[in-house]
Amino acid sequence: MKIVITGAAGFLGRKLSLALLGRQTPLPGFDQPLTELVGADLVPPPDLGDRRFRPAACDIGDAQAVRKLVADADLVFHLAAIVSADAEADFDRGMRVNLDGTRHLLEALRHGGRRPRLVFASSVAVYGGDLPEIITDTTHLTPQTSYGSQKAAGELLVNDYSRKGFLDGRSLRLPTIVVRAGRPNLAASTFASSIIREPLAGEEAVCPVTPDTAMYLLSPRRVIEAFQHAAGLPAETFGEWRSLVLPGLTVRVGEMVETLRRVAGEAVAARVRFVPDARIQAIVDSWPARFAPERGLSMGFAADASFEEIVRAHIEDELGGRIA
Repeated sequence: MKIVITGAAGFLGRKLSLALLGRQTPLPGFDQPLTELVGADLVPPPDLGDRRFRPAACDIGDAQAVRKLVADADLVFHLAAIVSADAEADFDRGMRVNLDGTRHLLEALRHGGRRPRLVFASSVAVYGGDLPEIITDTTHLTPQTSYGSQKAAGELLVNDYSRKGFLDGRSLRLPTIVVRAGRPNLAASTFASSIIREPLAGEEAVCPVTPDTAMYLLSPRRVIEAFQHAAGLPAETFGEWRSLVLPGLTVRVGEMVETLRRVAGEAVAARVRFVPDARIQAIVDSWPARFAPERGLSMGFAADASFEEIVRAHIEDELGGRIA
């Protein structure tokens, strides 16, 4: 069985690669064990020390390169994307990667003639504007950012290519993933990880939004589980509409800092400074924060039990249980 991951050099791409390589049994819904895992990104990801793993360089905006990448693939996880604030600042780059790149991938899978399975990492940024207090599975898509519009367009394409029988796709609308390891990136939501990650590592962190800003969150552990669970579900489980919102937690930024204080102490929480940034606040405010993801729950997807669980998972997984 051949699996391809786009965006494999990223934090989630690496975690997903390790999870797939570490499985003792095939993914549900697949009879064959993993024999080849291609991890692709603009710059190839580091080797993972497993003979089944093949790092690959691929520009998702290059149609020929994408076609070569996914030849003979049985399953593709499409994680490659230009993040939210970057896509907003550089419209052309966002369109080339987030929309054109997704179309190149779908066309490559279509012309491969194998009807492979595809898991597309979408985002709750597909919602925005004048919305109900709680988002349900039938709430219409009205993105208020270029990134959200590009993800919404990708979802519609995945749905139509699946309807036509070219592939078996499913799109997961991801909440903000917290806590990401590494350093801050250009995503508008990057602070949500920074205000936990940096203080726990002994560094200061700047929060550009107000303490009462609410966000919809999911941990890396749960999203990696969700990717694998989505890949294993039969097509009929999704039916005619291939998109769903992943279950998550709604947490205010002030509550996040309070949880940090409770878990790690006053000195650690004091490393967070609130410095307003109107541009970031406007982007984050355009994202909905309260959801009723009944479809996802009914299909076996799960949220974290609490934000404290998320913080403790980061300490365990990324810090070896130690706090600076």
